[in-house]
Amino acid sequence: MRSLLQRLGDPQLEYECVHVVGTNGKSTTTRMTEALLADTGLHVGAYLSPHVRGWSERIRVGGAEADFERAVARVRPVAADATQFEILTAAALAEFAAAGVDAAVVEAGLGGRHDATNVLRTRVVCLTNVALDHMDVLGETREEIAAEKLAVVQPGCTVVLGQAEWEELARANGAADVVVAGASNLALATAAAEAFTGGQVDPHAADGVVLPGRLERRSDEPLEIWDGAHNLAGLGYLLPRLPARDYVVVASILSDKRPELMLEALSVLGDTLVATESSNARALPAGDLASRAKPYFQHVEPIAPADEARSRALALAGPSGAVVVTGSLYLLAELSGSGTDP
Repeated sequence: MRSLLQRLGDPQLEYECVHVVGTNGKSTTTRMTEALLADTGLHVGAYLSPHVRGWSERIRVGGAEADFERAVARVRPVAADATQFEILTAAALAEFAAAGVDAAVVEAGLGGRHDATNVLRTRVVCLTNVALDHMDVLGETREEIAAEKLAVVQPGCTVVLGQAEWEELARANGAADVVVAGASNLALATAAAEAFTGGQVDPHAADGVVLPGRLERRSDEPLEIWDGAHNLAGLGYLLPRLPARDYVVVASILSDKRPELMLEALSVLGDTLVATESSNARALPAGDLASRAKPYFQHVEPIAPADEARSRALALAGPSGAVVVTGSLYLLAELSGSGTDP
């Protein structure tokens, strides 16, 4: 990644960043921090992943989606040996430099220590939360996972935490200051923006931030809600925030996300599950997911094509019913027709 950026003239050195790491809530926190910094008069870039509706969601400049094709084209000639995520990250960092941003808010992809985003001039690190996820890569305990995520801390920067238990680790990694903001995305974003600017910000500047696939209300008759909760902790956030209804659940779950526990959690929403699958290589086949779901749901139907699964769920719910589509952002991206390759 550093070699690729060097070929591009090290654009990441031209501005300072808020680096957002954590298990869940990173994209929303990133977008909220972007909005709060922009409200102070700064020209801000933001980088998020993954996307739901389209690739251009990932790179934002000045409060709007950047010209994604131009940003990627800038990198392609020198990126023959790079991965897709490295190319996307480099495209974002180079686009920010070309746009002359004052600050960038950058969401990490996986972990932190070895993530392609760990190349920044970081003024603030924001750790949203730590839960058991990507355990095959990051470690089998929350402590091991936190160590991987907080490895992005640079000496002298401020660390904003959603969970107080990681304060000692943040300081040991070189944090000059640690702010325990609390668990909400808005509280984290406000603390991160204030740490970056050194002054107060208006939290209401983030009121209009809405992300696709995050408690997204798609229709009212029937009620249809999409949410990309893709692990047990994500469902823990989603479930109490859904309107109290009896839902038909449409779900695709990746094999490494402890699917049985996720299915058990989803069963509180209703007795019907339509099991489907995304094209991600780690997605459980619809039939496998359906078999695992039978102990938790009275009625289970496996339908592999995601669009057919959604249509079946809407038919089962009827105009007065409710449907929730969840378990994977990859599923939501496919239903949105956003594709898999830039």
